[in-house]
Amino acid sequence: MMGQALGEDGRTSKDVVFRPVRAGNAFEETVERLLCAIKLGFISQGETLPPERELAVQLDISRVTLREAIRALQQAGYVEPRRGRYGGTFVTYSPSAPSEGDVRRIAETMGDELADALAFRQVIEPGAAALTAQRALTAEERRLLQARLDDVLAADASTYRLMDSRFHLAIAEMCGSPSLYASIAETRLHLNDLLNAIPLLQRNIEHSHEQHNDLLMAILRGDAHTARSVMEDHVAGTAALLRGFLG
Repeated sequence: MMGQALGEDGRTSKDVVFRPVRAGNAFEETVERLLCAIKLGFISQGETLPPERELAVQLDISRVTLREAIRALQQAGYVEPRRGRYGGTFVTYSPSAPSEGDVRRIAETMGDELADALAFRQVIEPGAAALTAQRALTAEERRLLQARLDDVLAADASTYRLMDSRFHLAIAEMCGSPSLYASIAETRLHLNDLLNAIPLLQRNIEHSHEQHNDLLMAILRGDAHTARSVMEDHVAGTAALLRGFLG
């Protein structure tokens, strides 16, 4: 599971994702929060959701509402409750392999939200990378960023997109702004289904590895200008790839 670096106000990335829901749509927002945690890789396939009591407190909902949301996700194939000493609610979701027409179908469903999400990402992720480079990162934060990059480099086709998402979110997590992090996580969530549907191209992966490495090196040496520039090129490349598959 993703490491938990602290923001300037002491909140972790998990705190942001599992923030309290609004009373008016408690069930729907609970499902949204849980799906966000699963699809962004905070809780990977084979891992368990936090204990019911703890999660209900974090989300500020009743355990009845939480159980209803978990039951709905079970029916949709995202989780599987297991009993016993080592039981819990296990995540069963993994991104599916792309099939013909997936990219265009998802893009059509997103409509104008796609262009908006890509434009928003082009602005906020480079800014977050620059902010992270400007911070005095702890030894643990530096180790975590390197570990997230190593995960991307070691990933196979079935886990590459998830590991890529975790690396990007680790950078955003350490920028010092929970609000900025939450915006990046939400944007990434909107784009993940579309990114998962893009065929993995070996040359693109090699290029991404180079950019990821350059990005991390810039952050670790405190070079905010280069970190921003590399991230700008990186997200622009992803947008270009999406436009290409969309014709």
